[in-house]
Amino acid sequence: MTDLKSTRDAYGEVLIELGKDNEDIVVLDADLAVSTQTSKFAEKFPERFFDVGCAEQNLIGTAAGLAAGGKIPFASTYAIFATGRAWEQIRSVIAHDRLNVKIVASHAGLTNSPDGASHQSLEDIALMRVIPNMTVIVPADAIEAKKAINAVVEYYGPVYIRLNRVKTPVIFDHNYNFSIYKAVTLTEGEDLGIIATGSMVANALQAADLLKKREITARVINMHTIKPIDKEIILRAARETGAIVTVEEHSINGGLGSAVAEILTEEMPVPMRRVGVKDRFGQSGRYEELLKEYGLNAGHIAKVAEDLFNKKDGG
Repeated sequence: MTDLKSTRDAYGEVLIELGKDNEDIVVLDADLAVSTQTSKFAEKFPERFFDVGCAEQNLIGTAAGLAAGGKIPFASTYAIFATGRAWEQIRSVIAHDRLNVKIVASHAGLTNSPDGASHQSLEDIALMRVIPNMTVIVPADAIEAKKAINAVVEYYGPVYIRLNRVKTPVIFDHNYNFSIYKAVTLTEGEDLGIIATGSMVANALQAADLLKKREITARVINMHTIKPIDKEIILRAARETGAIVTVEEHSINGGLGSAVAEILTEEMPVPMRRVGVKDRFGQSGRYEELLKEYGLNAGHIAKVAEDLFNKKDGG
């Protein structure tokens, strides 16, 4: 994991690739095209790009109209604005009628680190996961982001894809096969399972390396799709390791941790810990410093996992 690239950069690149082959693809933005990287599509295909201005509800409404007319609209802005200001339109217009709109939101989590709480989204997975008919995808790296965008073009229905601003480690190679319905086991382990999503997958892998030095083997799972979630891989990890840690750059309320806990509580209760933002707003700062402040760095993940391992059998 030496190469670094943001998932928003990958989004900008793959839009151009898809736009060349599929004239039904249209792209919309809310006055943030440079930040979301949709400006690249606008330069190549100006007749299929629509900037609606600082009007996120209009962004979603216009995308809905284009989808109703047979187009495949990709609507983009910051995650906090897409899921916050336009939530009602997403719910009542797009999801209720199962329109084929792809909401690709960037600057999620703490990755918009300099801009502080007003521009950092720690609630978006929860807001999208609760909506019926909505698929929620959080790519782990730039390659998975491209694979996911390609996959949702072929998938009919509303999708929310969460992207980051900062450059994060590239985990996969170009031969990686992405499936919306199947999570990916990245490392095998018998002592506990670490289920991570998005930018935290790389940190979970680093945490597994730290645990290995302490003679604890961790099974790391990339849960790239939060809804529909891969229940089978969660239950298998719980059954075979006996303990689960979830890791997300999102509130621990309503996100990946909650989704996994719902499954385990009903079908296979095992000791579990959720690593995420603990009911707090974000703040301005350097990204790495914020990860440390909010307990999302590899060292803290490893500590939580080690503590859980020591307690899982009553130790």
